[in-house]
Amino acid sequence: MSHTIGIRQAQKLKTRQAFLDAALRLLENQSLSSLGLREVTRAVGVAPTAFYRHFADLAELGVALVEETLGSLHGLVAEILADTGDSEVRIDRTVDLIARHVREQPAHFRFIARERHGGVGPVRAAIASQLHGFTEEVTAALAREPVSEGWSEEDLRMLAGVYVEHMVMTASAFLSAHESGEPGSPAEPDEEQIARTARDRLRLVSLGRRHWVARDPGHRPS
Repeated sequence: MSHTIGIRQAQKLKTRQAFLDAALRLLENQSLSSLGLREVTRAVGVAPTAFYRHFADLAELGVALVEETLGSLHGLVAEILADTGDSEVRIDRTVDLIARHVREQPAHFRFIARERHGGVGPVRAAIASQLHGFTEEVTAALAREPVSEGWSEEDLRMLAGVYVEHMVMTASAFLSAHESGEPGSPAEPDEEQIARTARDRLRLVSLGRRHWVARDPGHRPS
């Protein structure tokens, strides 16, 4: 009996993944808000009613795609953050991680780039939640470093947000280079140029961090 249940569960997971993969292919040139449920089920080769055994609607499928794209990165980012200080190793590993994942999963990151400010609210919220999670993880890692002594939690979170936004910006640059098909052209720099610029920007942020003077907590802009 348990063997039969195991087979059914495996088949269910396989079908669910087929929906995600089909949707991702269909989203190559359109937004999630314009995608039709029948398009997805036709691509998978099942009846429309089968979709609802796995997702309540296309928004829920979109949220699953967000988790598939960004959720797996948390463990890898945590490993990088385990390195102490603003070392060259940490900078290199961060940029290499972004480049590798964009290279291996361009469709996933294209989906994130399009839907981050797209028309499907739950998906926008899921992306924001994932990025917030990265920011909190970076904040916690920064707080453990000696150079952060005397920093307020607000300032640490601000700095963490700078790092996370830099990661997003770098991923977008790598994605554009991947899609251009013309490495090294004036319009689209190649991956190595993007990586070099990304590393230099991270070094600049790290240098500025060492000279940051926290503002007076009681001060409010006029």
